[in-house]
Amino acid sequence: MSGLDGVKVVDLTRALAGPYCTMILGDHGADVVKVELPGTGDETRLWAPPFIEGESAYYLSINRNKRSLALDLKTAPAKRVLERLVEESDVLVENFSPGALARLGFPWDRLHAINRRLIYCAISGFGADGPGRAWPAYDLIVQGMSGVQGLTGQPDGIPTMVGVPVADMVAGLYATIGILIALHARESSGEGQMVDATMLGSMVALLSRQSARYFATGESPRPEGNVHTSIAPYQTFLAKDGYVNIAAGNNALFERFCRALGLEELLDDERYADNTKRVKHRDTLVPAAQKRIAELPKDEVVRRLREANVPVGPIYTLAEVFNDPAAKHLDLAKEIDHPTAGKVKVTGFPVRLSANAPAIRRHPPRLGEHTEEVLHELGFSADDVAELQREGAI
Repeated sequence: MSGLDGVKVVDLTRALAGPYCTMILGDHGADVVKVELPGTGDETRLWAPPFIEGESAYYLSINRNKRSLALDLKTAPAKRVLERLVEESDVLVENFSPGALARLGFPWDRLHAINRRLIYCAISGFGADGPGRAWPAYDLIVQGMSGVQGLTGQPDGIPTMVGVPVADMVAGLYATIGILIALHARESSGEGQMVDATMLGSMVALLSRQSARYFATGESPRPEGNVHTSIAPYQTFLAKDGYVNIAAGNNALFERFCRALGLEELLDDERYADNTKRVKHRDTLVPAAQKRIAELPKDEVVRRLREANVPVGPIYTLAEVFNDPAAKHLDLAKEIDHPTAGKVKVTGFPVRLSANAPAIRRHPPRLGEHTEEVLHELGFSADDVAELQREGAI
């Protein structure tokens, strides 16, 4: 039994932040009904190449464990279907532009009146109200405005986008957290509530030590590349055949680092006696370490330092990621049987639970694949479904 068995979710999301949130809920057992516009559906169905037998790989990556209901919410009959869905559900998630769902006739106060136990989660770039309400937002825009892009890259380079759509995905994660908190609170209050999840807020929450530095000094940190300004050595090194990351964060780790790599002479140098001194004398410490590391294959560097219990890891391509023994043990690549795309690989689950494990129960749905099934569950007869089709609602 999964942790969210019995939880029903109305999924009005598209693109990435919203579908990522609802996929997590679906992975943990929620019944997620993905409402899509007939004919086109979620825009990520066309975000390609690559396609896999006509299906967008992007779409397939974030829409498992859902059922697709094709519904044109601009029509009155479709709105009646949505109202019935809301009556029967625990959670509604949307990432329209702020106010769009209200303009369709479903503001929060009406949703709450229809179902007082409903959790309504709106995901947006800058919030449901305030000065950023009308601003369109994509991942790149928010990476820049959150300060994260300005902290990323080499010290002498231009601000650099993180290599994954982190603003979208973190917003989806925080939206999920908000939904789970609201579901728990409902157990005692009996009342649902609105969850306002923002990409900007989610990214600012990641600033961590960098925001702490700014609040403490009033100075904005600059990009550091692959170097930690407060710890040395804590950075990327070039081995004989590739890059490795090494983090010697205290004196004991530094001693083991030096002995494992044959750098004992550094231990006798007063300039490197503690971390504060090592940071101050990074300009001589790092070249000495780099010279030795460059003589060794990266696998040898990793082996020696792991045997010495020093934090170390190679910098992988994705092919190497999914072949790593730890990733294999954690089952971080899963396979789905899809009716048109065939066997499709997707990422696995980041969290493992001993009693309520997540699972892949459904392939990413084809557009409208479950329309009739969902409508019948809501009490619509075959004649009702035919009438909805004639009216252009489904």
